[in-house]
Amino acid sequence: MVQFHEQIITELLDDPNGGLVILSSGLSLSKLISSLLLLHSSSQGTLLLLSPSPSLKSRILYHIKEHNPEPSQIPSEIAADLPAHHRHTLYSSGSIFFITPRILIVDLLTNKLPTSNIAGLILPNAHSLSETSTEAFIVRILRSLNPDAYIRAFSDKPHAMVSGFAKAERTMKCLYVRKLHLWPRFQVCVSQELEKEPPVVVDIRVPMTKYMMGIQKAIIEVMDACLKEMRKTNKVDVEDLTVENGLFKSFDEIVRRQLDPIWHTLGKKTKQLVSDLKTLRKLLDYLVRYDAVTYLRYLDTLRISESFRSVWIFAEASYKIFDYAKKRVYHLARSDGVKLNEPRKSLKNKKRKFKGSDKDSRETDGTPSTSSNAGLVLEEILEEAPKWKVLREVLEEIEEERQKQVISREDVLVEGEDNGIVLVACKDERSCLQLEECIINGPKKVMGEEWKKYLLSKVKLRDIAQQKKKPKDPKGFGILDGVTPITPAQNAKTSSFSKQEHDALLAAASEIRNQDEKDNAVEDPSWSEFGVQLRGKGKRKVGTRETSAIIGVSGDYNVDKKASTNDQNEIYLVEGEFYETTHDGTSVGKTIFRKHTNSDTNQARNTKPLPPVHFYALENDQPILDILKPSVVIVYHPDMTFVREIEVYKAENPSTRLKVYFLFYEDSTEVQKFEASIQRENGAFESLIRQKSMMMIPVNQDGRCLGLNYSTLEPDLTTSQNSITRKAGGRKEADKEMQVIVDMREFMSSLPNVLHQKGMRIIPVTLEVGDYILSPLICVERKSIQDLFMSFTSGRLYHQVETMVRYYRIPVLLIEFSQDKSFSFQSASDIGDDVTPNSIISKLSLLALHFPRLRIIWSRSLHATAEIFTSLKANQDEPDETKAIRVGVPSEEGIVENDVRAENYNTSAVEFLRRLPGVTDSNYRAVMDGCKSLAELALLPMEKLAELMGGQKAARTLREFLDAKYPTLL
Repeated sequence: MVQFHEQIITELLDDPNGGLVILSSGLSLSKLISSLLLLHSSSQGTLLLLSPSPSLKSRILYHIKEHNPEPSQIPSEIAADLPAHHRHTLYSSGSIFFITPRILIVDLLTNKLPTSNIAGLILPNAHSLSETSTEAFIVRILRSLNPDAYIRAFSDKPHAMVSGFAKAERTMKCLYVRKLHLWPRFQVCVSQELEKEPPVVVDIRVPMTKYMMGIQKAIIEVMDACLKEMRKTNKVDVEDLTVENGLFKSFDEIVRRQLDPIWHTLGKKTKQLVSDLKTLRKLLDYLVRYDAVTYLRYLDTLRISESFRSVWIFAEASYKIFDYAKKRVYHLARSDGVKLNEPRKSLKNKKRKFKGSDKDSRETDGTPSTSSNAGLVLEEILEEAPKWKVLREVLEEIEEERQKQVISREDVLVEGEDNGIVLVACKDERSCLQLEECIINGPKKVMGEEWKKYLLSKVKLRDIAQQKKKPKDPKGFGILDGVTPITPAQNAKTSSFSKQEHDALLAAASEIRNQDEKDNAVEDPSWSEFGVQLRGKGKRKVGTRETSAIIGVSGDYNVDKKASTNDQNEIYLVEGEFYETTHDGTSVGKTIFRKHTNSDTNQARNTKPLPPVHFYALENDQPILDILKPSVVIVYHPDMTFVREIEVYKAENPSTRLKVYFLFYEDSTEVQKFEASIQRENGAFESLIRQKSMMMIPVNQDGRCLGLNYSTLEPDLTTSQNSITRKAGGRKEADKEMQVIVDMREFMSSLPNVLHQKGMRIIPVTLEVGDYILSPLICVERKSIQDLFMSFTSGRLYHQVETMVRYYRIPVLLIEFSQDKSFSFQSASDIGDDVTPNSIISKLSLLALHFPRLRIIWSRSLHATAEIFTSLKANQDEPDETKAIRVGVPSEEGIVENDVRAENYNTSAVEFLRRLPGVTDSNYRAVMDGCKSLAELALLPMEKLAELMGGQKAARTLREFLDAKYPTLL
């Protein structure tokens, strides 16, 4: 354990109330929490970990198991499917458990949790908490029932703790803690320890290609133009609208947070600008992550999906993005050397020369393909990523140094500890697979495969378009077979140049497809689904299901048993999960990574030998450094969090030799984003330090003085205004405790927490009908905006309202908006005059027409909903829990007299009754109360019918219908 972790733990243990710890990302939060858990003993009580993320949970378990703890120290999980008595036993055991907030809050409210046995709570995601979150609800109840329990909250996202007004202070208040512990990277203890014996760092700046620089410059120009347009709206804070902020994912959240309350008042252009900035950020990120062909394919999808509504595509510099991306992959030229995809000025003079050349051919070995008609050449450029070559050179250099050390026999002791593993850290799994193929098969083959996939995707799109246009064409000919030219309608849509370029690509794709069909007819047809062409024997595609044995083996993927029995443990893939086989043959579950070992085939290709390489995707978020213990780490995609993990790993293992290579694109946004992320975190901690110096924490922040009923803290203005002297001199009557029956599934939302703050007693049960039962008559179905749209689409809302109308006299549909979003479905300009199937207003209107008794309530926020519920319950009786549970539930005993279960409601008879002449929505319930069956209704006299139906006219209409003779056919 590093020393600053010990200091953090000491500070937390000194305060029995707990505290909030905010530390820099990458400083091993999982190790800190696991060390705390190892210090816990069963005599202290039960310790609960609330809602850790799956990756954090797996990290914590890994670090705990490394220390060979006692079984009681290994956390287990309390699931919802466990019986209540079993959960009660676990709560009393004094062990450590992972638990979700929904299970814990229900057990707290139903008194199934012995709070006196709870030692404390650990919350690892304090940055996601708010005053209305379920975690705050849990802490408030636990504090009131067990003031001695401690609350320890952690966060490794400091920039999230400064979003909004006084986020850290508000988080501390809702957790009832008084101590804030800040541990930034620049803290003296942390920096001294991490910099005491740092790893050897090699910073390699890789120059970008000319076209990559052009694309990056063009994207930044377009992004700047979009930001200038955004500033003209005068509705966003101008300080946040910078290109540097636009590089981060949180920029989208910042802009949306400012615009959400007025979203319905914005024009289409402003809304599109928000989406465009997100797209441009992705384009910058993908430029340094993906190869040239994949990048061009992504741009093609953007051109199709966003060409009509997007703003950035019409910017002045946007055409450079598409043009340079295309030039990285191919050129279209004539045999005399004149390029056809030159700037647009020369296109007018060349239009006539393009006509009549609809058929190109292309050789499969990668040479330029010539056209027999006009002498055209489709030149494949297939620009490789500059980092690929540098990565191979670095790996060759590492292997050379290692061979020299072996020969010289230097540092034998240290060499014995060095396992020789080189770890390459990439951002995503796709990059890992592609880099692995580059090392095994070479960059040219990888680019060739991507190019082939790109062309074949053009074929598929063309096939789909032709099937839609001519579904009844018996011949099935088309340009893809090199026969039929483009139709005049299509030719009118595109310029002559783009038509010629499109035809050349399709003709090349057609030839590749024909060649693949010949090859696939000879080879195993099971590979055809991958869309790749395989030649030779013994070669396997990386990552396919067929390679269920060792996934990282020699270059030609032949399993060499002799090579696999080395000092290293072998890693293999079984049904998508990775395991490590130890020397004794047992399999231990490990993390996801891919392995490549050198073989004789690499030497046969006249290439230098390479060391064992493991590729790891940072998105998997696993303790890869502790698992592999590599001697060399190559950070292919720089990430601040992973850099800090390397520093902590080296500080924990000072005797280990560790060399780190950083691969940066020189003068790229990759460098700018990495540096800006460090500056942003430092700025967040500086803001937190200032907040801590001015923070005002109440004296009763430990929660000892606070009860469950928050209504006593707020003056009841309504009662004081309505008090009159004739009622005992204005004396206030004792308030009765309001009860609300809440469905279990509703605890995913924050409304039960807000209702509890208002002083209502929450009764969690499983309801078949409705979400909230306010009284024996009032049933509420709550819908958020997103849920409302989905329920209308699936038809679920109609069924839910139908059951509410069946069992309750006052069914209510509550449509709840978010407090920080606009209080509107859509802008006024989008609301049409006609009823349309896709309009949400039309759907609501039809729902209200079909169910006249349904009451629709609009709520601006959670607190507004609580006020509405209070007013609705003002003159109502409290709901019956046992009756609410039975409503709509099928019974095993069959029909029971005067019961509310499903069998006692004859829906077919009621529907038949409501369709009879004279029976309306206002009188059909009175008719149902006055007679037990339709047979009895037919025998009622006119006077009784008139009394039940509310008039002689309606009774006469029904009687004439019932007494009418049925016409017979002779």
